[in-house]
Amino acid sequence: MRNRTDGELMQLIMAKEHSALEELYDRYAKLVYSFAMKSMKNEQEAREIVQLVFTRLWTTSKGYDDSKGVFVNWIITITRNITIDYVRKNRKLGQVVRFEPREWEQALVSGDSNPESVISRKSTVEQIQQAYVHLSTNQIELIEMMYWEGYSLSEIASKKNEPVGTVKSRLHQCLKILRKHLTSRGEDDI
Repeated sequence: MRNRTDGELMQLIMAKEHSALEELYDRYAKLVYSFAMKSMKNEQEAREIVQLVFTRLWTTSKGYDDSKGVFVNWIITITRNITIDYVRKNRKLGQVVRFEPREWEQALVSGDSNPESVISRKSTVEQIQQAYVHLSTNQIELIEMMYWEGYSLSEIASKKNEPVGTVKSRLHQCLKILRKHLTSRGEDDI
Protein backbone atom coordinates (compact mmCIF):
# COMPACT_ATOMS: atom_id res chain seq x y z
CA MET A 1 0.00 0.00 0.00
CA ARG A 2 2.89 2.38 0.63
CA ASN A 3 3.70 2.55 -3.08
CA ARG A 4 0.20 3.64 -4.04
CA THR A 5 -0.79 7.23 -4.70
CA ASP A 6 -3.37 8.96 -2.54
CA GLY A 7 -5.85 8.73 -5.41
CA GLU A 8 -5.31 4.99 -5.76
CA LEU A 9 -5.76 4.57 -2.02
CA MET A 10 -9.04 6.49 -2.15
CA GLN A 11 -10.27 4.18 -4.93
CA LEU A 12 -9.44 1.21 -2.72
CA ILE A 13 -11.22 2.86 0.21
CA MET A 14 -14.31 3.24 -1.98
CA ALA A 15 -14.08 -0.54 -2.44
CA LYS A 16 -13.90 -0.82 1.40
CA GLU A 17 -10.25 -1.90 1.56
CA HIS A 18 -9.29 -1.41 5.25
CA SER A 19 -5.55 -1.40 4.58
CA ALA A 20 -5.93 1.57 2.20
CA LEU A 21 -7.64 3.61 4.93
CA GLU A 22 -4.90 2.64 7.37
CA GLU A 23 -2.25 3.85 4.93
CA LEU A 24 -3.99 7.20 4.37
CA TYR A 25 -4.40 7.53 8.13
CA ASP A 26 -0.66 6.96 8.60
CA ARG A 27 0.08 9.59 5.95
CA TYR A 28 -2.36 12.32 7.01
CA ALA A 29 -3.57 11.84 10.60
CA LYS A 30 -0.83 14.10 11.98
CA LEU A 31 -1.67 16.89 9.50
CA VAL A 32 -5.43 16.60 10.16
CA TYR A 33 -4.83 16.58 13.93
CA SER A 34 -2.53 19.60 13.70
CA PHE A 35 -5.09 21.52 11.67
CA ALA A 36 -7.92 20.58 14.05
CA MET A 37 -5.84 21.35 17.14
CA LYS A 38 -4.96 24.84 15.89
CA SER A 39 -8.64 25.51 15.28
CA MET A 40 -10.14 23.93 18.37
CA LYS A 41 -7.36 24.46 20.94
CA ASN A 42 -8.60 21.30 22.66
CA GLU A 43 -6.92 17.92 22.37
CA GLN A 44 -10.08 15.84 22.80
CA GLU A 45 -12.02 17.87 20.21
CA ALA A 46 -9.10 17.68 17.77
CA ARG A 47 -9.06 13.89 18.16
CA GLU A 48 -12.80 13.74 17.53
CA ILE A 49 -12.33 15.75 14.33
CA VAL A 50 -9.59 13.37 13.16
CA GLN A 51 -11.98 10.48 13.74
CA LEU A 52 -14.77 12.28 11.89
CA VAL A 53 -12.49 13.07 8.93
CA PHE A 54 -11.36 9.49 8.45
CA THR A 55 -14.89 8.22 8.99
CA ARG A 56 -15.97 10.59 6.22
CA LEU A 57 -13.23 9.21 3.94
CA TRP A 58 -14.49 5.69 4.64
CA THR A 59 -18.16 6.51 4.06
CA THR A 60 -17.98 9.05 1.23
CA SER A 61 -19.75 8.16 -1.97
CA LYS A 62 -18.04 10.84 -4.07
CA GLY A 63 -14.39 10.17 -3.35
CA TYR A 64 -11.39 12.16 -4.45
CA ASP A 65 -11.02 13.52 -7.99
CA ASP A 66 -7.36 14.18 -8.78
CA SER A 67 -8.32 16.35 -11.75
CA LYS A 68 -9.66 18.96 -9.29
CA GLY A 69 -6.52 19.38 -7.22
CA VAL A 70 -3.98 17.85 -4.90
CA PHE A 71 -5.17 15.27 -2.35
CA VAL A 72 -3.71 17.13 0.63
CA ASN A 73 -5.81 20.20 -0.21
CA TRP A 74 -8.90 18.00 -0.52
CA ILE A 75 -8.39 16.39 2.89
CA ILE A 76 -7.71 19.79 4.48
CA THR A 77 -10.96 21.09 2.96
CA ILE A 78 -12.81 18.12 4.45
CA THR A 79 -11.13 18.80 7.80
CA ARG A 80 -12.08 22.46 7.63
CA ASN A 81 -15.70 21.66 6.77
CA ILE A 82 -16.01 19.08 9.54
CA THR A 83 -14.41 21.51 12.00
CA ILE A 84 -16.90 24.23 11.05
CA ASP A 85 -19.80 21.78 11.42
CA TYR A 86 -18.41 20.77 14.81
CA VAL A 87 -18.16 24.42 15.88
CA ARG A 88 -21.70 25.15 14.72
CA LYS A 89 -22.99 22.16 16.63
CA ASN A 90 -21.16 23.30 19.76
CA ARG A 91 -22.37 26.86 19.31
CA LYS A 92 -25.93 25.58 19.27
CA LEU A 93 -25.17 23.77 22.52
CA GLY A 94 -23.99 27.05 24.03
CA GLN A 95 -20.25 26.64 23.59
CA VAL A 96 -18.28 29.21 21.65
CA VAL A 97 -15.11 28.20 19.85
CA ARG A 98 -13.05 31.04 18.40
CA PHE A 99 -11.38 30.70 15.01
CA GLU A 100 -8.39 32.79 14.11
CA PRO A 101 -7.93 33.01 10.31
CA ARG A 102 -4.16 33.44 10.59
CA GLU A 103 -3.97 30.17 12.51
CA TRP A 104 -5.91 28.42 9.71
CA GLU A 105 -3.40 29.79 7.24
CA GLN A 106 -0.51 28.63 9.42
CA ALA A 107 -2.05 25.16 9.55
CA LEU A 108 -2.08 25.09 5.76
CA VAL A 109 1.68 25.64 5.60
CA SER A 110 2.81 23.39 8.45
CA GLY A 111 2.56 19.76 9.43
CA ASP A 112 3.89 17.97 6.36
CA SER A 113 7.46 17.20 5.44
CA ASN A 114 6.63 16.49 1.78
CA PRO A 115 8.18 19.47 -0.07
CA GLU A 116 5.62 19.32 -2.90
CA SER A 117 2.70 19.50 -0.44
CA VAL A 118 4.30 22.32 1.55
CA ILE A 119 4.95 24.37 -1.60
CA SER A 120 1.43 23.73 -2.88
CA ARG A 121 -0.15 24.84 0.40
CA LYS A 122 2.11 27.91 0.68
CA SER A 123 1.23 28.86 -2.88
CA THR A 124 -2.51 28.50 -2.13
CA VAL A 125 -2.23 30.68 0.98
CA GLU A 126 -0.26 33.34 -0.94
CA GLN A 127 -2.82 33.36 -3.74
CA ILE A 128 -5.69 33.79 -1.29
CA GLN A 129 -3.86 36.61 0.50
CA GLN A 130 -3.14 38.35 -2.79
CA ALA A 131 -6.77 37.99 -3.87
CA TYR A 132 -7.92 39.52 -0.56
CA VAL A 133 -6.48 42.91 -1.61
CA HIS A 134 -9.33 43.16 -4.11
CA LEU A 135 -11.94 42.99 -1.32
CA SER A 136 -13.17 45.75 0.98
CA THR A 137 -12.90 45.42 4.75
CA ASN A 138 -16.61 44.56 4.94
CA GLN A 139 -16.23 41.88 2.27
CA ILE A 140 -13.26 40.33 4.09
CA GLU A 141 -15.26 40.36 7.33
CA LEU A 142 -18.15 38.60 5.57
CA ILE A 143 -15.85 35.91 4.11
CA GLU A 144 -14.20 35.36 7.49
CA MET A 145 -17.53 35.12 9.33
CA MET A 146 -18.87 32.61 6.80
CA TYR A 147 -15.83 30.44 6.11
CA TRP A 148 -13.45 30.87 9.04
CA GLU A 149 -15.79 31.51 11.97
CA GLY A 150 -18.49 29.11 10.80
CA TYR A 151 -21.54 31.40 10.85
CA SER A 152 -24.50 30.56 8.62
CA LEU A 153 -26.05 33.13 6.26
CA SER A 154 -28.98 33.64 8.62
CA GLU A 155 -26.66 34.12 11.61
CA ILE A 156 -24.64 36.74 9.71
CA ALA A 157 -27.83 38.49 8.59
CA SER A 158 -29.04 38.59 12.19
CA LYS A 159 -25.70 39.94 13.48
CA LYS A 160 -25.58 42.61 10.76
CA ASN A 161 -29.31 43.34 11.00
CA GLU A 162 -29.72 42.84 7.24
CA PRO A 163 -31.94 40.57 5.11
CA VAL A 164 -30.52 37.13 4.34
CA GLY A 165 -30.86 37.86 0.61
CA THR A 166 -28.61 40.92 0.96
CA VAL A 167 -25.95 38.94 2.82
CA LYS A 168 -26.19 36.13 0.28
CA SER A 169 -25.82 38.59 -2.60
CA ARG A 170 -22.78 40.23 -0.98
CA LEU A 171 -21.21 36.85 -0.34
CA HIS A 172 -21.80 35.87 -3.97
CA GLN A 173 -20.07 39.09 -5.08
CA CYS A 174 -17.11 38.42 -2.75
CA LEU A 175 -16.69 34.89 -4.06
CA LYS A 176 -16.98 36.13 -7.64
CA ILE A 177 -14.15 38.63 -7.01
CA LEU A 178 -11.99 35.99 -5.33
CA ARG A 179 -12.70 33.45 -8.06
CA LYS A 180 -11.76 35.98 -10.75
CA HIS A 181 -8.44 36.79 -9.12
CA LEU A 182 -7.62 33.21 -8.17
CA THR A 183 -8.47 31.79 -11.60
CA SER A 184 -6.27 34.40 -13.20
CA ARG A 185 -3.46 32.79 -11.19
CA GLY A 186 -4.28 29.26 -12.37
CA GLU A 187 -6.72 28.12 -9.69
CA ASP A 188 -9.45 26.99 -12.07
CA ASP A 189 -10.96 24.45 -9.66
CA ILE A 190 -12.34 27.02 -7.23
